[in-house]
Amino acid sequence: MKRNFDVDKFVNKLSTNCKICEFKEFQEDEVITTFLMRRNQFCILLEGEAQLITYDKDGNKKILYYYKKNDIFGEALFKIYMDRELFVLAKKTCKILIFPYDTAENCTEDCLYHIDLLRNLPDLILHSIAEQNFRMILLTHKSVRDKLLSYFNVLSVENGKKTFELPFSLTDLADYLMIERTAMMRELKRLKDEKIIKKVNNQITLL
Repeated sequence: MKRNFDVDKFVNKLSTNCKICEFKEFQEDEVITTFLMRRNQFCILLEGEAQLITYDKDGNKKILYYYKKNDIFGEALFKIYMDRELFVLAKKTCKILIFPYDTAENCTEDCLYHIDLLRNLPDLILHSIAEQNFRMILLTHKSVRDKLLSYFNVLSVENGKKTFELPFSLTDLADYLMIERTAMMRELKRLKDEKIIKKVNNQITLL
């Protein structure tokens, strides 16, 4: 889904009068925020990549969502329905814009910064919903092969070519697709042997 809100242009013209929004930078593997605490805030990922993760009772990591440039996330947009903590983890150096709802009244009334952001918030949320709907459809595939090929096709369309780089490691890919890594590796080998894909390191080509 294409965004109507030009986040880059917005950030470049950002007013310095806003008292409530802040920029923060996080290094690789640093926790950006957690969702167990009920902070009424949302964030925009301006640079880098991040993942929303949790751990099951056996300590196995599950990747619930993958965030890339200009994606929106935060406690204000996520209903807490479980007792296990959710983490947003930086996978590369990340620059984050943080907007706390609870202190919005403390900003100046004529702050063009948060007025413009709030005006375009529905567009950001709709894009987030579209991305989540795609992930829900992806996970409805029962077989490992269908999950892999469905995801590869989406990456191919997004990149506009048959050859593309996986956005994360094979271990993270298995966690993201919620499949066992060994089963995934066996299926990747079958896809290569059947000449359905070509794989060189993290580069995939659909044949």
